[in-house]
Amino acid sequence: MSAIPILLSAGEASGDMYAARLATALKERADVALFGMGGPQMRAAGVETIVDYSEVSVVGITEVLKQLPSLRRAMGRLVGEAERRRPPVAILTDFPGFHLRLARKLTPLGIRNIYYICPQFWAWRQGRVRLLRKYINKTLVIFPFEEKFYRDRGVNATFVGHPLADISQPAISRTEYASKYKLDATKHWITLMPGSRIKEVRMNLPAILESAAKLGSEYEFLLPVAPTLERTFLEPLIGAAPVHMVSEALPALAHSRAGIIASGTATVEAAMMGTPFVMVYRVSPLTYFLGRSRVKIPYFAMVNLIAGRAIVPELVQKDFTADKVVNYINQILSNGPVRDSMIAGLSDVKTALRGCDNKITHPVDRAAAEILDFLPIAAN
Repeated sequence: MSAIPILLSAGEASGDMYAARLATALKERADVALFGMGGPQMRAAGVETIVDYSEVSVVGITEVLKQLPSLRRAMGRLVGEAERRRPPVAILTDFPGFHLRLARKLTPLGIRNIYYICPQFWAWRQGRVRLLRKYINKTLVIFPFEEKFYRDRGVNATFVGHPLADISQPAISRTEYASKYKLDATKHWITLMPGSRIKEVRMNLPAILESAAKLGSEYEFLLPVAPTLERTFLEPLIGAAPVHMVSEALPALAHSRAGIIASGTATVEAAMMGTPFVMVYRVSPLTYFLGRSRVKIPYFAMVNLIAGRAIVPELVQKDFTADKVVNYINQILSNGPVRDSMIAGLSDVKTALRGCDNKITHPVDRAAAEILDFLPIAAN
C-alpha cells in the first residue's frame, strides 16, 4: 500500500516548528507522505515544501496588502497540488488569514480540514468562528481555555496540550554555552527576543537595545537569531551594541537570568525554561488603531491569559519604553518576592499547558493520534 498523502501547512517560524514536530510524530505512527507549505524545520522532518513560508509571512493589517500577489501565488500552488494528489486531510497550522481561505478552497475537493494551533478568535474577531464551523472538520487547540470557547460555539475542538510543554532543559551546560559564544559566565545573562519577522524586529528591537544600553555592561545580552531572519539584516540594526547573536533560543533562555521578549511563541518558550521576563510589543500606529478595539482579552501575554492573572509585565505600544523595561527587569533580576512569584507563576503555566491524558503523555503525540483518526488507515 502506498503512503497516504497529507497536506501540512505552516506560514511562519513558530508554525514551522510545531508542524515539524507533528510531522515526525505522524511518520512514526503511519505511512504518510507529507507535502505543503513550510520552512527549514518541516523540510528536515521530511515534509515536501511546495511553498516556502518566507513567501507569505507577514505581520499586521496594513502589511498584508503589500504581500497579496505572493499570497495568491502560494495559494494557487497549494490548491493545485491538492487537486493533483488528493490528500484525505489537510492539516493547517496557525496563520488563519491564509489558512481559512485555503480551507474554503480545499473543502469542495472532498478534503477534510484539521486545524492545529487554532486561530485565536477568542482574542479578537470572534465572529470568524463561523468559518471554523463551516470549513474545518476538527480543531486541535493548545491552550486549556480554548476547548470550551470553541465547543460552546459549535466547533469540534479538542485540547491536546501545547507542543512546547514537553521540552526538556537544554543539555548544553552554561559553561559550554559561554565558551561557544564567548560569553562571560561570571555575569548575569539577559536574552533579547524582538520577534521572528522583519517588521516585528524593526518595530521592537530599537527600544530593546536602548533598554540593554541602560542596563549596562555588568550584563551579557544574548539575541537568538530566528530562522526567518538573516544575520546580515540584524547586524546593521544592532550596530556597536554589546549584543551576542546566538543560534539557539532555548539554551539562551535557560541560562539567562531574565529576558526582554516580544509577544508571541517566544514568551511560551521562556515559560517552559522558567525564565522571568518582560513582555514587549509594538506594531505600526495604524495597525494598532485598527486592531485594538477588536481585542476581547484582558492580557496580551499568553502566560498571563493562561494563568488568569498578570504573571509577567506587559509593555505594549506607547508603554513600551526603555525606562519602563529597565524598571521591570531590575525588579526580576534580584532574588526576592517579585522574582519568586514570577517563577512560580511560570511553573503553573507549564503544568497547565501539558494537559492530561492517561494513555498519551506528550501533546504532539496526542495531536498525531487525533489526526490519524481521520485517515483511512490504522496507525502502525
